[in-house]
Amino acid sequence: MSDQSPPPGWTPRDPDTPAGRPAGQPAGQPAGQPAGRPAGPSSARQPQQPAGDRRARRAAKKAERKRKRTGWRRLVPTWRMLLAAVVLLGLLIVGAFVAGYLLVHIPPANAAATAQSNLYLYADGSQLARDGEVNRVNVPLSQIPRTVQEAVLAAEDRDFYSERAVDPKAMVRAAWNTATGKGTQSGSTITQQYVKNYYLGQEQTIKRKVKEFFIAIKLGREKSKDYILEGYLNTSYFGRNAYGIQAAAQAYYGKDVDKLTTAEGAYLATLLNSPSAFDVVAHPQSRERALARWNYVLDGMVKKQWLPAAERAAVRFPEPGKVRPAAGLSGQRGYLVEAVKDYIVDHKILDEKTLAEGGYRITTTIDKSRENAFVKAVDEKMVSELDPEKNKADRVVRAGGVSIDPATGKVVAMYGGIDYTKQYVNNATRHDYQVASTFKPFVFASAVENDSRTQDGRLITPNTVYNGDNKRRVVGTRTPYAPENEGQISYGNITVNTATDLSVNAVFAQMVVDVGTAKVKQTAIDLGIPEDTPNFDAGPAMALGTMQASVLDMTQAYATLADHGRHTPYTLVEKIEKGDDDIHLPDRTPKQAVSREAADTTTSMLVSVVDNGTGTAALAAGHPAAGKTGTGELDRSAWFAAYTPDLVTVVSMMGQDPDTGALESLYGALGEARIGGGGYPARIWAQYTKTALENSDPLDFDLDLQPGAAPSPPPFVPGSPEPSEDESTPQSPAPPSRPNRPGRPTPPTGGQDQGGRSQGQNQGQNQGQNQGQTTGGQTPEGDTTGGQSDAGTSAGTSAGTTGGTTTGSTAGTLGGATGGLRNRPSSEYLE
Repeated sequence: MSDQSPPPGWTPRDPDTPAGRPAGQPAGQPAGQPAGRPAGPSSARQPQQPAGDRRARRAAKKAERKRKRTGWRRLVPTWRMLLAAVVLLGLLIVGAFVAGYLLVHIPPANAAATAQSNLYLYADGSQLARDGEVNRVNVPLSQIPRTVQEAVLAAEDRDFYSERAVDPKAMVRAAWNTATGKGTQSGSTITQQYVKNYYLGQEQTIKRKVKEFFIAIKLGREKSKDYILEGYLNTSYFGRNAYGIQAAAQAYYGKDVDKLTTAEGAYLATLLNSPSAFDVVAHPQSRERALARWNYVLDGMVKKQWLPAAERAAVRFPEPGKVRPAAGLSGQRGYLVEAVKDYIVDHKILDEKTLAEGGYRITTTIDKSRENAFVKAVDEKMVSELDPEKNKADRVVRAGGVSIDPATGKVVAMYGGIDYTKQYVNNATRHDYQVASTFKPFVFASAVENDSRTQDGRLITPNTVYNGDNKRRVVGTRTPYAPENEGQISYGNITVNTATDLSVNAVFAQMVVDVGTAKVKQTAIDLGIPEDTPNFDAGPAMALGTMQASVLDMTQAYATLADHGRHTPYTLVEKIEKGDDDIHLPDRTPKQAVSREAADTTTSMLVSVVDNGTGTAALAAGHPAAGKTGTGELDRSAWFAAYTPDLVTVVSMMGQDPDTGALESLYGALGEARIGGGGYPARIWAQYTKTALENSDPLDFDLDLQPGAAPSPPPFVPGSPEPSEDESTPQSPAPPSRPNRPGRPTPPTGGQDQGGRSQGQNQGQNQGQNQGQTTGGQTPEGDTTGGQSDAGTSAGTSAGTTGGTTTGSTAGTLGGATGGLRNRPSSEYLE
């Protein structure tokens, strides 16, 4: 049968014609269009194109797209490339997880489970102390009260029994918060913490975290939750060298763990977050934070329905018992070790648990000879005179001191208390006593630093005149404030230099407003006072030292003044080693905190305090010195902060009830009506400084003073008209005369006889006889003006008969020069 005939109009294809174009079609003519006919909508419907044509066109378009990916487009991955990368990454993670799980095994208990001791050395390499003997007694979980277990879970891991061994989301969240400055967080479950405590260590390394992750997973699969919780409670560090809940129960409450109450258990659980910092006995300044954490634990128990709300409302804070330090830390050794530990932890050199793990060799900056000299000075000048059995007021007396080399910032000596095993709290580092008038130099330094002026536009210099009347209302502040002067004395118009010598509150309360309270606070911070110091409020009262800085903090700030305004962060640590490794110490690059002019001009006034004012007892050191006295509110503390060009030392006496820990006044202590900074603290300072610098030649201060800080006009001569007391026309009084100092020629006495003898004799005798017979000679300045043994009669005689070389001279000169210093206070009222 023959083939059917092709349809009409069909043209046979020439074998030599490319597919898709009929025979006879011109090369430029679209396929399927009759030759000689124009293409257009009116053209006849084209026949369907072969599949081969479509594939060829797609390939051509694809090739064209590839040709177009030039320049930056070639750097952008396609979706296929991204998908492949994600799949590959997932495979790598899965592979790494499998490999880690198979390769990481549960190790035996680490060395921390039987913690080593740390060795502490003096700066010369001799042994200071050794600590870290393990205090641990393991107990079964059944012996730990259920409420105590729940308190720990409420504090550390409330979903412990329902969650997995690790919480990747919490770990990522903690890492993010740490990286973004929201605080260091572990993100670890109790299982992970137990692994770290018992099997690994406290090092903050990626390797340790990876091991912790896989061991925790294996342990969670192989051991029960009760097993893990029991191990955690027996290996955790609670402070006071107590490892485990049983040791902690004994260390804080003197009882076995099965006798703990819910409140006590909640407090021990609180300690897990920060063992030493939340010890309200060792660190009373942290009490507020510790109570907040304790309440957080109890509220968590209520939220998890482990504790009825009614029972929670009735819970009261359980005060922990006194610290019972190891016998090997008696004397000053315990104070020094604890101060070094705090420095290491606070400066993030090592965390507390890592340090407690032990094995560290720590070389301190403490100079053994100077440390011994400090202890001897306190013993001879204060402790030897205490008689608690005969005088109950002597029971409350405490002392603290710190000495720093201003050129290096190294703490070379520290006195923390009579004995670490008897008085646990370190008086050199505590933050619960007001610094009183030792803050006043910071106000003046800030005035010079900021080119400050008085309310009527006068530049503040040592010779600027202020009104020093008692209870004078401070001008220029919305806060009503009219401070009292010591002894309720009104001084009239006096210079800043004289106001510093006599520690006149009214002058500095006005000056802090003139400068600006915020500026003064910033200057104090720049000098070295921590910004978070308790009661560090920017108000007029701050000039009188209401903040509660530690003796160490004040020594740091005065060291900045001594080093011409250059701030070198203090340190207690010279070197830390573990095995062959040296632990990195923080950078302590010095910086100029305030101008040299501001620091040196302040120093010049503090030199006058020692030569003429309330700190004359420091002259016994035999070295040029600058310093400031201070007496805290209700006479609970007495301070002397002073320095030579090469050594800065602050000494403070404090009152504290030995039984209750309450702050007490020092009235009647050591047989004296009042304790002032120019008395026992200054005498301790003088003896220590003399011994500490016995191999050094006395150095004079090299000072660069502000313009206008030149000496005041000469002393007043009788017959001159008495200036007006009107504040609008203040006059500059003459400065008090300077007593003799080693190496200084004796000044002529004629002017003093004229200006001070008559008034000074009358005033000195009257005050000495009327006031001093009971208290005058016993005061801090008594040994300088008249002596303790002769009481006020001696003080009055000395002041009058010497023509004012000491008290009489000052009273007579100032009284005549200003018409405002009507009565110089008796020495019992000087700070």
